[in-house]
Amino acid sequence: MQPAPADDPDHPRHPAEAAARATGLTDLDRVVTHCRACPRLVAWREETARTKRRAYQDWDYWARPIPGFGPPDAPLVLVGLAPAAHGANRTGRIFTGDPSGDLLYAALHELGLTNRPESVRHGDGLELYGVRITDPVRCAPPDNKPSTAERDTCRPWITRELQLLRPTVRTVVALGGFAWQAMLPVIADAGWTVPHPRPAFGHAARATLPARDGGPDLQLYGCYHVSPRNTNTGRLTVPMLRDLLREAARSAGLDPRPEPSPPPSPPPG
Repeated sequence: MQPAPADDPDHPRHPAEAAARATGLTDLDRVVTHCRACPRLVAWREETARTKRRAYQDWDYWARPIPGFGPPDAPLVLVGLAPAAHGANRTGRIFTGDPSGDLLYAALHELGLTNRPESVRHGDGLELYGVRITDPVRCAPPDNKPSTAERDTCRPWITRELQLLRPTVRTVVALGGFAWQAMLPVIADAGWTVPHPRPAFGHAARATLPARDGGPDLQLYGCYHVSPRNTNTGRLTVPMLRDLLREAARSAGLDPRPEPSPPPSPPPG
């Protein structure tokens, strides 16, 4: 007898059926790591782990799908794009071991939303306070560009994640236009109303999405991605990132560390 798609990680319907059966985030995070539903992504993540980058020759790469990271009752969710080939695909944790993660976790720490400013490897003691971080695509894609079909095949994982977070989540931050577009159908499937025309992405864009069951609204924020391309060109600066994350955290009901007061001006004369 052939295994059901939910039990066959190579089947294209595996994400939809396996995610639907997950009864909690711990279960979902465990099941997603076995997915092999996108052959191109599986081949790339495993080839990257074989060839490695010179600086990481002594690493045993994770080379599997990356689950979300953060507490199961988080009111604030940050959404990226996909794992970096030599970042999360190497370390086994989202936004860990690459420049994008270095910037993101340092900013969260300055706001008091993590216990440490750096993210080196899975199991390094990093904790998030009231924040969960996830991706709409769970495997590292070639050139950091998943196809539309791969995004859609992977969607059930993050849809189920948002459904399980529904009792507590109040704010989602989309890091980049890809995340913004990917999250609109996810948010609709998880029980909130997305207006037509759909809200447009931009840095500091904000949309309030009402719950269809009369529950709390969901706030959706746009933020330029924390990629070196954006930060090295000045499109996204550290103050821009901190300011947006601070506002998003407050909208989620968190109490981020306030911006420090400027030093007093020297007396005249």
